[in-house]
Amino acid sequence: MGTFAYKVLDAKGAQSSGEVEGDNKAAVAANLRGKGFTVIDVDEIKIGFAQRDILGAMRRVKAKDLTIFSRQFATMVNSGLSMLRCLYILQEQTENKKLAGTIGQITDDVEAGISLSDALEKHPKVFSKLYVSMVRAGELGGILDEVLNRLSMQLEKDDSIRRAVKSAMVYPILIASFAIIVLMGMVLFLIPIFAGMYKDLGGKLPTLTRFMVSLSNVVKGDWFIVFPGIIGVIWGIRYLKRTPQGTANWDRAKLHIPMGIGEIIRKLAVARFSRTLGTLITSGVPILQAIEITGKASGNTVIENAMTSVQTSVKEGQSITAPLEQASVFPAMVTQMIAVGEETGSLDAMLDKIADFYEDEVNASVKALTSILEPIMMVGVGAIVGVVVISMYLPIFNMMNIVK
Repeated sequence: MGTFAYKVLDAKGAQSSGEVEGDNKAAVAANLRGKGFTVIDVDEIKIGFAQRDILGAMRRVKAKDLTIFSRQFATMVNSGLSMLRCLYILQEQTENKKLAGTIGQITDDVEAGISLSDALEKHPKVFSKLYVSMVRAGELGGILDEVLNRLSMQLEKDDSIRRAVKSAMVYPILIASFAIIVLMGMVLFLIPIFAGMYKDLGGKLPTLTRFMVSLSNVVKGDWFIVFPGIIGVIWGIRYLKRTPQGTANWDRAKLHIPMGIGEIIRKLAVARFSRTLGTLITSGVPILQAIEITGKASGNTVIENAMTSVQTSVKEGQSITAPLEQASVFPAMVTQMIAVGEETGSLDAMLDKIADFYEDEVNASVKALTSILEPIMMVGVGAIVGVVVISMYLPIFNMMNIVK
């Protein structure tokens, strides 16, 4: 026996809630329906710290796991298996423990009479608003298997681009980390040795040497201030980025990062926008809802603000092209292709073509950027080491003057 919180509608449509004891969600829901209520939600109330799954909360569901889940779910639904049977099988064979636990909770909710989309919506950390909206459209249109297949394809493409960008940045990050370690090692251990030698010799040291010695003294003598200060600055920047204004400023700044990085971010945002909106429209999600979800799923406030203008335009009976043309993030080619898609009634197909094009562009740009960054990073490391070495050996070049 357990305690369950419930929300129901009575015969007049009035909502009420409360708590009741029962064996499981299904039994509680059946009991409530037997009393003439329409069940909205049933949740078990868990009390006590020991019942919390601390490790489960720390785990996360990877895109690969969610893709496999969607693909298998689509295959089972298409084979004619009942919804509950599909969920039971998926719970048993899912390797990711957090996802398996989530599927178990969804199974309980569906068994209690809650729709699949409403059950998924209760787990926003696993199933995005895009995912939930598409499933809801699939349920209403009777094409759940098709929608799940589209979702798995969308997740695969997003994960592929994400992995390409991450793998391309591994080498530059390693080089940058190596440069920082070398610099700190020279500042903490090499420079003090030379500083002691020059102190015994006397005389005035070159400006660059004095700067490096001062830097070494600060890092070694005031490390308890320097390192916490660096951590504080990093934390402060991360905190500011989480604020609405900070997020907006950072999203705009990212689009203008030099060396082609900003252009890659722009292409990635356009590809995600096109793929998401095209998938939602194809799945039968209402256009206004699709636009809203696309803005929130874009990952960039510039596009989200543009989607707000598009929503207003559509509500007024106008096209979606004009507001997009005013947003600098969208290239002219994109807005023109969208305009053609609107005129020909093939907006979803046109958006898919745009997404394919820009995903290919992102992959090509990332490869080009990697080939440029590698020599630049190597030169940067050499410059850092060179500056430190030169600063230490400059006094030796005029050693005679210092001795005199």
